[in-house]
This record gives sequence, C-alpha cells and structure tokens, in this order.
Amino acid sequence: MSKPTIHVAIAILMHQNKVLVGWREAKQHQGNKHEFPGGKVEAGETPLAACRREIYEEVGIGLHDWHAFDLICHEYEDVIVQLHVFHAMVSTALLNEIQQPWTWCSRDELLNLNFPKANQSMLQRLYWPHQIKISAQLSDLQQLKPDQLIYWRVEGTQQQIVELAELSVEQLSQLIVNIDIYQQLGSIQQQAIAAIHLKQSQLMALKPDDLQLGKRYIAACHDLASMQQAQQLGCDAILLSPVLPTATHPDVEALGWEQFKNWVTQVDMPVFALGGMQEGDLAIAQEQGAYGIAGMRFL
Repeated sequence: MSKPTIHVAIAILMHQNKVLVGWREAKQHQGNKHEFPGGKVEAGETPLAACRREIYEEVGIGLHDWHAFDLICHEYEDVIVQLHVFHAMVSTALLNEIQQPWTWCSRDELLNLNFPKANQSMLQRLYWPHQIKISAQLSDLQQLKPDQLIYWRVEGTQQQIVELAELSVEQLSQLIVNIDIYQQLGSIQQQAIAAIHLKQSQLMALKPDDLQLGKRYIAACHDLASMQQAQQLGCDAILLSPVLPTATHPDVEALGWEQFKNWVTQVDMPVFALGGMQEGDLAIAQEQGAYGIAGMRFL
C-alpha cells in the first residue's frame, strides 16, 4: 500500500543572526520536537500562499518579501512529506507582534535542538562556521579546524578544476568556490560544495529568482547598496571588506569598526568581517555585530 504524500509550507524567519523556532506537541506528527513555523498546503493553494497564511495565523505577522529556500522530500515510516521551504527577514518593528511560544535561537543553538529528520538539510544550511580562510591552496584543507571553511580564491583554470575532482565529498563540504568555478563542476561536486561565492559585480548583475534553489550563497560586498542587494536576492551571508587596513590592498580605504557596525545593523543576515583580521579578532568582530571573520593569514 502506497504512503500518503503531504505538502507542507515551511518558513525560515530570520532576524540578524537568529532564527524563529517553535515546539511540536506530542499529539502532532513528529511530536515532542522543535519546528520551524508552517503548515499543510490546502487544496487549491500555492505553497507560498500557504506559507504567508500560516505565518500570519501562527506567528502573527504579515511579511511581503519571501525567497524560495529549498524543496525537500522526506519519507517517514507512515508518510511522505514534501517540504516547500521559504525564508524571510523579520524587521525590528515586527518583533513585538510575534505570538508566543515562538522563540529566537542563534544559529549555533539550532544544532543542539531536536528537529524532525526532514529538517536536517535546513539546519546544515543555516549554520555557518565562524571563520572563513581565504586561500589559493587546496592543501590548506588538511589544516582546517572544525569551525572553519575555506574560500578557494583562484581563477578557475582547467587544471584547477581537475584538482577539485580529486577531493572527497567531505573535503568539498568545507569549500566555498566562486560561481564561475561552481558552474564547471559535476552534479555530485556541486551538491557537496559548502557555498557559492559571488563577487560584488556578479551580485549586482543578478535579478530576483536567479539564485539556484537549495544552494547556499555568500556575497562579497564593499558598500551598503551591495549588502542590501544580497538580502533582496536571498543570499545566505555576506563577506564585508575591507574592515581594517590590509597589506594586500594598501591603497583601499578601510571601513573601520564604526562603519562596519552601522552597515551590519541594516541587514538581517550573517556578515563576515574581512580585511586585516587575525584569529583573535573573532570576539571583537562579534561585538560589532559580525557573525564571524574571514581572512588569508589567520589559519
């Protein structure tokens, strides 16, 4: 006998570096677990319309700007669930309108909560390590710490693409590559890559819905306009630079921490501070609103 298929709309609601989380009662399917807000897609209803309705009914807020996050099919013992996942930013003005018992959790806290198995890929995408090493050497993967990723900043020659083919899936899962390189990879490699990098020029040339469904994007930004573009397109994180003076770009004026903090408060997504960073600067950067730090020399 075939299992029934249920279509469910799920919302990832974010404010700065936190995500809205609830609790499923024991009587519900997959009960006694944490959950993201959402509910069943009704007959004649689109998944996005269902998402808007559920968030208004369950959370108490109406949101206009939504982005497709992922489409996940998961088979349980008794049912097949199709999760239509969307994400949206919640402004500070709406925080007091959110109903109980929804609570905000940091991205680090999400990893320790008990979610249904169907949510695991969402949790993996929402969590970012707090340090990104920028390197042209794939051998640096061997020295990587658990809370680090590598952005492989290279031109993407044919020989470099061949080098990527020699990496394991586990190694690829620690690697960020630019979109030009990503598009040259095979499907298995694309699926394993940690994130797709966008230069500011690439970011500004994109339109809504240009981002590939289910993929994680990190955008290089050097001004507030590009940061806002990254948020409007639905990117997952930002590399903001240069925060401090750097030896690699001595003629470029640094933002400074005051300007950095000012811009970070105007977007609701993880921002990595890049430029002049040392490993010990993580705590300082987080005090200024950063999610993490990125750099070439602190590994």
